[in-house]
Amino acid sequence: MSITADSNALLPDLVALRRKLHAAPEVGLQLPKTQATVLAELEGLGLEITTGTATTSIVAVLRGAHEGPTVLLRGDMDGLPVREETGLPFASTNGAMHACGHDLHTSGLVGAVRLLAARRDELHGSVIFMFQPGEEGYGGAKIMIDEGVLDAAGTRPVAAYGIHVIPGPNGVFSMRSGPAMASSSTLRIRMVGEGGHGSQPSSAFDPVPALTETVSALQSMVTRRFSVFDPVVLTVTQLSAGEAINVIPDSASLGATVRALSDEALETLAIETERIASGIASAHRCRAEVRFETIYPVTANDPGTTAAAMMTLSDTFGPGRVETMAVPRMGSEDFSFVLHEVPGTFIFLQTTPRELDSTTVAYNHSPRVLFDDSVLGDQAAALAALALSHLAAPAI
Repeated sequence: MSITADSNALLPDLVALRRKLHAAPEVGLQLPKTQATVLAELEGLGLEITTGTATTSIVAVLRGAHEGPTVLLRGDMDGLPVREETGLPFASTNGAMHACGHDLHTSGLVGAVRLLAARRDELHGSVIFMFQPGEEGYGGAKIMIDEGVLDAAGTRPVAAYGIHVIPGPNGVFSMRSGPAMASSSTLRIRMVGEGGHGSQPSSAFDPVPALTETVSALQSMVTRRFSVFDPVVLTVTQLSAGEAINVIPDSASLGATVRALSDEALETLAIETERIASGIASAHRCRAEVRFETIYPVTANDPGTTAAAMMTLSDTFGPGRVETMAVPRMGSEDFSFVLHEVPGTFIFLQTTPRELDSTTVAYNHSPRVLFDDSVLGDQAAALAALALSHLAAPAI
């Protein structure tokens, strides 16, 4: 049977698993119930399984019957601290939600494990299955790398793949070479002056106008220091100063989220934000404390791996099911840590229920986002097909 026929046969079990996970999401790095559920699904498949020490991660290695390279497949498992409002019969009621589709990612990866385990005799090499906690801002991928996930099979992967569900025309896979998702950084600036009475600003060094001037200067910096072909997004989301309306405070602070699509842009951002804040602070006889921290690097797809992945998925599902992303997404993803170590491709699978308009539905992280779990068979088949494309018998 074909891999898609086999995956369709698995679909009822994968849907049931997804809905079980969806009803009981866990947040962060410690997902004990999710880990136990996944471990139960992997029993009896002849895998070498290890669990994390700093997290409730799972690393499962499938060794083929023949020698060959290693491929890594990843699924993230954590939810978000979002109160669900979908009205689904299997909706979460514990105050958290799988609002980014990680329940599908986990279930689809379980399906890929089963498909590949059934083909062990055909495999020329090994597969590392990376079940990851803490993608949503906790850096779980980096922790798993530090604990050895990339070396779990004894040889480093020649390719790594992950699939992420998003709203869009149902069942369509999309990807692009090079930057696919932005880096994510935080910027915090504290202007330190000398407070005083609100009626006598001349007797104080007021940090508030220094801070507001900095907000405007940061926006000008983005448009003047960065090429439109290497874009940067800097959004100030937090402002704080004094509490009493008639008191000039000693300090005022801002927080911003920053996205970029190249390491060069990130380096320039760190330098320029410090320069601008310090210059404005000096002009106002204040002092600037600047903290620029990169949380996730750019998610950059390897061109060769991506071209091969597009061909593999087109052969598996038909060319009408695969498209090239026109532009990167400015969200971020910690699979970027894996792609900084080994070549690979991060792929999007569009999963809006067919009865809904994909252009108007709620997006990832919304309490009302809906994903169609009928795609789980294809998600599992896609991951398995990508692994098989590297582990098939060598041509004679």
